[in-house]
Amino acid sequence: MPELIIKYKNKKTLEVLKELAKYFNFSVETPQISSKTKNKTEINGVTILPFDGTIDTSELESIFSGKSINSKKLRSDAWLRNS
Repeated sequence: MPELIIKYKNKKTLEVLKELAKYFNFSVETPQISSKTKNKTEINGVTILPFDGTIDTSELESIFSGKSINSKKLRSDAWLRNS
């Protein structure tokens, strides 16, 4: 069945759509927002997800081991700063 997503600002709009659905034989469903979706943050178009402990960072250890990289050096070498 084809789907249509309608975004609305006024809650009365949803009630009107539900009433119309009875007469025109379509369904109105509201998606359930998962807790992971609620916690998403977006900065400059990049989605930031909260850390949940399931990421295995041990694979990155070999990349950074023995490189004498500290946070100050990393920031000065790699991060762009507005001067």
